[in-house]
Amino acid sequence: MKRLILALSLLITVFVSSCIPHKDTLYIQEKEGAIDSLQTIVEQQKPYRVQINDILNIRVKALDQENVQIFNPIGNGDLNASGVEKSYFDGFTVDLHGNIRIPTLGKMNVLGYTTEEIEQMIEKKLLAEEFKETANIFVTVKLTGLKYITTGEIGNTGTKILFQERVNILEAIANSGDIPVTGDKKDVLLIRQYPQGQKIHHLDLTDINVMHSPYYYIQPNDMIYVKPLKQKAWGTGTNVLQNIGAVATVLSLITTSIILFQRI
Repeated sequence: MKRLILALSLLITVFVSSCIPHKDTLYIQEKEGAIDSLQTIVEQQKPYRVQINDILNIRVKALDQENVQIFNPIGNGDLNASGVEKSYFDGFTVDLHGNIRIPTLGKMNVLGYTTEEIEQMIEKKLLAEEFKETANIFVTVKLTGLKYITTGEIGNTGTKILFQERVNILEAIANSGDIPVTGDKKDVLLIRQYPQGQKIHHLDLTDINVMHSPYYYIQPNDMIYVKPLKQKAWGTGTNVLQNIGAVATVLSLITTSIILFQRI
């Protein structure tokens, strides 16, 4: 009987300790040394610099719009195409050498430049080669959507595209079905592409100070990987009630086995 009680106590301890703490399920908490929640958080985000395989949406406007029609795509003719598909066919893809090819202007290297810098480059070249100042040339350059990838312990995995210029990691995760209770919010991996290769950055989404991180705002082609908690690998419940149910089931099996052995 003593052995049964000891085994039961050990079993209950293991199951209770395997519960996921409530604090590990919450986002941006004020921890020790954290800033006041009422304090204005200064967002520090460096401007994005164009990379290989990015697709740029370029539009040129002028007083006489007919003179700039050649620079503005008119669509691929498929009325049923989605916004993503139209962006792919109508946009200017940055090739492996960092170049885009613009009608009459030819190839331009845009690798490592911001969209604002590319606007100035195109406008300067147009005025030098195609138009006069009186044409009032106006150039806009935008990324054709912010593409990112989610994988691991998250609601919806795969490639996502948002037609916004600024997206923080919480928005990206929310757009992907959120992180379930069994996902590790304390160590979310953001894998980012650089000219030298990929780098992994670790983010604690349970800490309010994550909003100060230079990686709080995602960039095109970022990959967000959420690791599963150990509790999922153990196969235990995510809360006390679930674990009590598991303990009750195991206890019932043990009791039944003991009764059967005593009858033999």
